[in-house]
Amino acid sequence: MLRFLVRRVLGAIVILILISAVTYFLFFALPADPALLSCGKNCNPQTVALIHHNLGLDQPIPVQYWHYMVGLFAGRDMPIGHCNAPCFGFSFANQQPVWDIIKDRYPTTLTLAVMGAAIFLTIGVGLGLISAARQGSLFDKIASGISLTGQSVQIYFIGPLAIYLFADNLGWLDRGHDVDWAHNPVGSITGMILPALVMSVIFWSNYSRQTRSLMVEQLSEEHVRTARAKGMNWRYVFFRYALRGAMGPIITIFGIDLGSVFGGAIITETTFGLHGIGNLAVAAVLQTDLPLEMGVMLFSAASIVLFNVLIDASYAFIDPRIRLA
Repeated sequence: MLRFLVRRVLGAIVILILISAVTYFLFFALPADPALLSCGKNCNPQTVALIHHNLGLDQPIPVQYWHYMVGLFAGRDMPIGHCNAPCFGFSFANQQPVWDIIKDRYPTTLTLAVMGAAIFLTIGVGLGLISAARQGSLFDKIASGISLTGQSVQIYFIGPLAIYLFADNLGWLDRGHDVDWAHNPVGSITGMILPALVMSVIFWSNYSRQTRSLMVEQLSEEHVRTARAKGMNWRYVFFRYALRGAMGPIITIFGIDLGSVFGGAIITETTFGLHGIGNLAVAAVLQTDLPLEMGVMLFSAASIVLFNVLIDASYAFIDPRIRLA
């Protein structure tokens, strides 16, 4: 198991290095001059040259990339000021360290993603298990219809409807607001319930169908049928053998969907007016704020890779064969 985890961690490090290199060269090797983008409308050649020097753009691109990578781990002294590690540079828009901006926005996105994932895994897997246990029943048919409907709707469509119905009209839930775990932990949870529920709809619909299909397949496996033929309790066989065999693919699907969860968070934050990483990414693109765009991209990629490593580690608790790998 240790070797398995070491390989996954080393692979994650290589992936992050490749992502950082590709991202850096894409942003800073483009024909558009970052100095001109940072300078604004009232610009002259002297100001452009000064910005080139301040941003280190007067050095070869490989040297710039090396300084950028060193700054991520050790910080960096720049003409505009000292940038503490992890240093993603300074924003063109407000001259603030990119890491400080991301650090302020990330709790909202993380809370939304975690709550949304908890909801769609609970509802999706739960519905799938019940449907598999009651194949062909009225519940199975209704659950399948609801799942198909859920996969057909979009966040930007059901979001405003949910706000109008559950927040403005019935008053059951908050409209959604940014989290503040330090001063209002309860409000941070209640303010995220409606956005998380809306974001989870398209996901639990898929997980319900996937779980049902996997469980039906597992229930027809030879070892499950043999266990039932030997007189083992149906519930024990269902949860001990069939569910355990289906959990591996479900976890794999969840790992693949992590990027979609962050993508769904962008749309959800825009719909509910939340100030998270998704909203920040949109603002950075609209303002052509290259350091902020790159910082958000690298940080999001690192988060997804880290979560995938944790998901890989969870395989060892489900499939004993991995512990020997």
